[in-house]
Amino acid sequence: MASNDVPMSTEPNVTPEIMLAFYSRLYPFKSIFTWLSHSHVPSTAKDAPATRIGPSWTNREFAFTLKGDVYIRYNSFQDVEEFKKQVIKLNPERFEVGAIYNAKPRDKKTLPASALQPVRRELVFDIDMTDYDEIRTCCKSKSICKRCWGFIAAAVTVLDQSLRQDFGFRLLLWVYSGRRGIHCWVSDHSAMMLTDDQRKAIMGWLEVIKGGKEMTKKVNIRFGTNSLPPSIEASLNTLSEQYFIPVILQDQDCFGSKVGWKTLLELIPDRDVVNNLREKWENEEEPRRSKNYQSQSEMRWSDLKKEVKGYEKGTLKRTILTGAMEDIILQYTYPRLDAEVSKRRNHLLKAPFCIHPGTGRVCVPVDPAKVDEFEPEKVPSVEQLLNELDAAGSKAEDTNILGWESTSLSAYVGMLDEHNRRILQAERERKQAEGRKDLSW
Repeated sequence: MASNDVPMSTEPNVTPEIMLAFYSRLYPFKSIFTWLSHSHVPSTAKDAPATRIGPSWTNREFAFTLKGDVYIRYNSFQDVEEFKKQVIKLNPERFEVGAIYNAKPRDKKTLPASALQPVRRELVFDIDMTDYDEIRTCCKSKSICKRCWGFIAAAVTVLDQSLRQDFGFRLLLWVYSGRRGIHCWVSDHSAMMLTDDQRKAIMGWLEVIKGGKEMTKKVNIRFGTNSLPPSIEASLNTLSEQYFIPVILQDQDCFGSKVGWKTLLELIPDRDVVNNLREKWENEEEPRRSKNYQSQSEMRWSDLKKEVKGYEKGTLKRTILTGAMEDIILQYTYPRLDAEVSKRRNHLLKAPFCIHPGTGRVCVPVDPAKVDEFEPEKVPSVEQLLNELDAAGSKAEDTNILGWESTSLSAYVGMLDEHNRRILQAERERKQAEGRKDLSW
């Protein structure tokens, strides 16, 4: 077994003592504050002018998962110090971030029924490797390795492209979930202000893969012989050029097994082509050998292309079969989104830099431009970080140095801080534009 075939270890030693040390010494609370509040952490110096912390922070919901599956919702905090103290006090296994409400979530019990309503929230997306279990061949269930990360890389690449080009969003933060998935947080002002109906509409635009395990064909976005929507056409070009051959045909060899090629045949809407291919593939007594070292899936995909090219260009059958091949590429590589996470503002999502209790790894930011190079098994674990902190010795005890700065977590916090810089710049530009608009009378 090759090194990149080895599933990531899922037996961490994450004790309450380790979690407490992590929150006390390593968690980047101030960076999280800036990210969520779109403002700098107020100075604590005695001679500094008083800074009012706005509702972007004070009305933000946090939820904590404690040991024994105890779940506490509707927490909110006056400032970052109160937030840090409560996290250390509760020592949660993880915590989640929710919406900004029209009042402080912690006052929910004192408010009239249904009075507490979400008003703003990042547009969020959740992609989980479990949704790829029916097509990935290297791992199953909770396991993940470098090879099946290719599915996530493909999803991130086209979703990031679509959100930026089709919707004009700029402030995207991608965060590894700590085990087998990835989350996206869109912090643009226009995204924050989206209503639930508008979020549903965006998901209707982006969602291509639909249907459970009982449905073989999960891409149904054409009407008759119509071409794909322009945005999906752009995604298809990216996926077919960068991911379908290396990930689906070569590495995963999705059509190499009998189960795999039978599924492929079920996605072809032409009885003659299906019968020809089934007869050819069933009569193969042993795997074919290729002079070009092609995988079984590459050779079977070539067989399908030859069958399709057997029909004259421009004919109805050729058009339908070409569309079917495009749909197959989408079905195996397009993002499989958890739509419910994105549709409602009151949905909570795990905060960046939490520790995944099943792996002990940190939920770190991921650069979408380098997502193909990302290796889940190389993400630092909480034990590793604490060992690095101890090894730093006196440097780690310097009160002018934050704990994470002495560890490999530093590069990831730096990514969040750079993202925060862009958020603050966008916020300044937005307020300046509003000011000019007010003076234009």
